[in-house]
Amino acid sequence: MTDRMESLVQYCVEHPLLTVGVTAAALGAASLAMGNGPEPVKQAFSLDRQSVELPGPEHIHVSPLNDYANGQPVIQDGFHPEINTCYEALESGLKASGDGPCLGWRRSSDAPFQWMSYSQVRDKAFQLGSALIQKGCHPSNATNIGVYSQNRPEWVIMDRACMAYSMVAVALYDTLGIEACKHIINITEMPAIFIDKVSKLDTLTDILGEDAAVKLVVIFDGPIPEDKKEEFEKRGIELILYEDMLEIGTNNRQEPVLPKKDDIVSICFTSGTTGIPKGAIMTHDNFMNDIKGLNVFAMDQFWMSKDDTHLCYLPLAHQYERLVTYTLLQVGARIGFFQGDIKMLLDDVQALRPTVFPSVPRLLNRIYDKVMTGVNSAGWVKRTLFNMAFNKKKAELAKGIVRNDSLWDKLVFKKIQNLLGGQVRWIITGSAPLSTDVITFLRVVFGCLVSEGYGQTECTACATLTSLADMSTGHVGAPIPSCMIKLVDVPDMKYFAADDKGEICFKGPIVFKGYLKQPEKTSEAIDEDGWLHSGDVGQWNRNGTLKIIDRKKHIFKLSQGEYVAPEKLESVYTQLSLVAQAFIFGDSLKSCLVGIIVPDEEELNKYAAKKKLTGSFKELCEVKEVKEAILNQISEHGKEAGLKGFEVVKAIHLHSELFSTENGLLTPTFKNKRTTLTEQFQEELMNLYSAL
Repeated sequence: MTDRMESLVQYCVEHPLLTVGVTAAALGAASLAMGNGPEPVKQAFSLDRQSVELPGPEHIHVSPLNDYANGQPVIQDGFHPEINTCYEALESGLKASGDGPCLGWRRSSDAPFQWMSYSQVRDKAFQLGSALIQKGCHPSNATNIGVYSQNRPEWVIMDRACMAYSMVAVALYDTLGIEACKHIINITEMPAIFIDKVSKLDTLTDILGEDAAVKLVVIFDGPIPEDKKEEFEKRGIELILYEDMLEIGTNNRQEPVLPKKDDIVSICFTSGTTGIPKGAIMTHDNFMNDIKGLNVFAMDQFWMSKDDTHLCYLPLAHQYERLVTYTLLQVGARIGFFQGDIKMLLDDVQALRPTVFPSVPRLLNRIYDKVMTGVNSAGWVKRTLFNMAFNKKKAELAKGIVRNDSLWDKLVFKKIQNLLGGQVRWIITGSAPLSTDVITFLRVVFGCLVSEGYGQTECTACATLTSLADMSTGHVGAPIPSCMIKLVDVPDMKYFAADDKGEICFKGPIVFKGYLKQPEKTSEAIDEDGWLHSGDVGQWNRNGTLKIIDRKKHIFKLSQGEYVAPEKLESVYTQLSLVAQAFIFGDSLKSCLVGIIVPDEEELNKYAAKKKLTGSFKELCEVKEVKEAILNQISEHGKEAGLKGFEVVKAIHLHSELFSTENGLLTPTFKNKRTTLTEQFQEELMNLYSAL
């Protein structure tokens, strides 16, 4: 039946002048051939009651999967209760995998992935840790070791080396800037830094002040120029290759100094959308409780296992990717690394064929935009087939059924699924809201589970997760079992906990221990009762799920007294075909908003061809007709999205270069660096207001 149906559908595609009746008959037959399908995804709690409100005046919500004692969640599960540290998690992965492949990499798109086994990773970690001790780094939880590198296997090995000897990994990254990096190096008093390439030595020269404690710089890729060795030696700093460190460790093996659960595993410095970054102190216990809570929530049959494969491309410098990596290493899964070039990411994905795909909205939105652009520009028959298949699978979603083995998948969606390698079973998204249309699209077209998580650095990345069985959208799920959540009044914005609205606050073993050497900042974040204040504003839905509705952070008031949350608006505007990126700006002395828009180059070229406009992408961005077209799209879409009049930008400037981490306009988690953008486009923003 399948072969005949494929032939019939292919014939329809190749003969677009077929009658509507013939095409409809083919689609109807395909629908019948699908059969009843698999059973719906099931959850261990009722979808009508995804969180429970504890007795008392604070309206605290907790997971229905847990017990609570002494005001704290108590995880009752059998998920490796003997594992209390991230170091022990790696040992667990070695056993679970049978010493299988652990870390993979490839040097070019023409090369296959190479793999290092779990025991090889462990051995190299011991060698590297031993070498650090030999070079004068004390095996203590007070010793902070820096890493300034893109994601790669050596990054993880360095992290494991620190754990094996109770040291602490501290990440630096490009978008922090020189002054922030100096601050981190000085406040952590790190004696050693690992970097990925020799070219970063010039940046280090600027970063390392006269009083820096750094005495050792380890470089993953060489060779090291002699003039650089001499330059750093004059400053009392030794340059050495990673491979040479391994040899030193092999010849001077030290016994591990294993960490305790309350020891620090990392100090994660915030990405710095505003001000000097703060160092969040994260313990082994923080990560292990988040992992255990997520396992209970997701249930064993869906949780990550030794059969899973993951592409590591989101920054390891941040909690999201670090949490995913620790989780996968604990269960014995395979972690492959992208080549380091984000432009080659899909090529790496297709080569590795991951089964779990943690991502961020910016990437998922682009995938959605490109696919839907292709569908909308296709011929009538192909477009009809796609829409029929989409609606049939969407109807299955309403019944809780998620799959990628239907006839629709084979005939219509297979090529799209192959964009991510064809084996993805679970997409996890976080760091910013993902539109309801895109979530539904991913579930239907890729035929996989899609979960949206919510949290922040200070609560180990994830505090809520959408239920795997809940196919509704527009919320971030419910508290995981290792976290409690309450909403606190924000009277200035007219949000009150009694109305199930307010600032989101977290409590539980996933909450960090404070900011390094900044007690005043710690007390601003964590109140005297132990609640971490997020700065985000949420609302409880009737079924116990949480919806993010506003932000106390990054909000401003217009002259007429209206509050604006620019990030919400930016997420709306970037859904437009002609808009790739948006930065929305408001002045408290003005009554309206203006914005910087980066057009989608491919879509703009199509628009220009249609309107018979000529010029380069940069030249097109200066054409008045183009600006007016984008502004009209924004205005029309804003009304459709239910935006208030004051939330629709009144003037825009078109910029021809994408915001990126490389040009310092995005954080490593792909959020707008609002202060930097405001400074860079200050003249353009003021000109927009002047013109109005």
